[in-house]
Amino acid sequence: MKDNGAGGQAVTLKDLAVELGIHPSTVSRVLHSSSDVAKGAASAATAERVRELARKRGYSPDPQAMGLRTRRTGLLGVIVPRLSDLVLATMYEGIEQSAAELGFSTFVMNSLDDPAEQRRKTDIMLARRVDGLIIGDAHLGSGLLPELTARKVPFVLMNRRAQGYPSATCDDVLGGELVAEHLWNTGHRNVSVIAGEPYASTAIDRTAGFVDRWKSLGGEIDDTDVVWSRFDTAGGREAAEAILSKRRPTALFAVNDFAAIGAMGALRSHGLTVGKDVAVVGFNDTSLAAELPIPLSSVRSPMLDIGRTAVQLLQRVLRGEDVEAVRLKPTLHVRESSAQACPDPSGTP
Repeated sequence: MKDNGAGGQAVTLKDLAVELGIHPSTVSRVLHSSSDVAKGAASAATAERVRELARKRGYSPDPQAMGLRTRRTGLLGVIVPRLSDLVLATMYEGIEQSAAELGFSTFVMNSLDDPAEQRRKTDIMLARRVDGLIIGDAHLGSGLLPELTARKVPFVLMNRRAQGYPSATCDDVLGGELVAEHLWNTGHRNVSVIAGEPYASTAIDRTAGFVDRWKSLGGEIDDTDVVWSRFDTAGGREAAEAILSKRRPTALFAVNDFAAIGAMGALRSHGLTVGKDVAVVGFNDTSLAAELPIPLSSVRSPMLDIGRTAVQLLQRVLRGEDVEAVRLKPTLHVRESSAQACPDPSGTP
């Protein structure tokens, strides 16, 4: 509660009621009602008097008392692999914005994408009596999600999806398709994919979208042309080195901007110029992509909106509604790293 500035005493509902000459329960229903005028609580004029005095005296509800009445804490827990990741940090900004608009507070913990840490951080959050969870580190095939469902824990997924659970994600399949069409239309026929981690739906869906669309266009791509890797720059560099040790494609699609940046470093160390000798396309379109010495083409994921949507879905879950997965539309932003037509579709050095 806020202090009223008089002797350090906080303003209470009873103080407001005495000053207004009405019953405290009427004041409570007006200030704690989600509607303009609580049913049977007061006339519109009286309700406005209550709110005006509450603002004037600096009254705000006691969150602990509110929690006792509603059995809610107004707190949402968020679990992500690493908040240092620009993609997840941007999504969390969207979570905070939407949560504040809906009257929730949030706190976030890192799992480092480790199943044991996921469980430990989940237990910590549940011990804090969060109203619900936003899970940004879901592993395909993990037993954690069915366990939370069996325990009737309200949750939604963010960034990564899992079949049968409400989620807010980018349409990653469409994003992969956009890259395949772009590279095909610029003349490439010899391509490889740096696919990310096989436990993450983002990696699976972006890769599948690319590969399936590439084949439908008439292109050839073997399993050996797809290299699974970590999502960071080191993982991208290692994957590119593995590809280059076997052949030289004319284009690389990395399912994450940081992996793409690592791949660009590997190409440079082999004396190859990105955008001229080998095209490179990333995914997410982080703020770094356009600022690189050779600006990176990338699929823009609506990261802020994904975070906001996750909160809105969780609110619906808390209301007991049936909630479906939401996939937000990506767009491809072509820059110097892949804008040039392929000079040699065969990829012959």
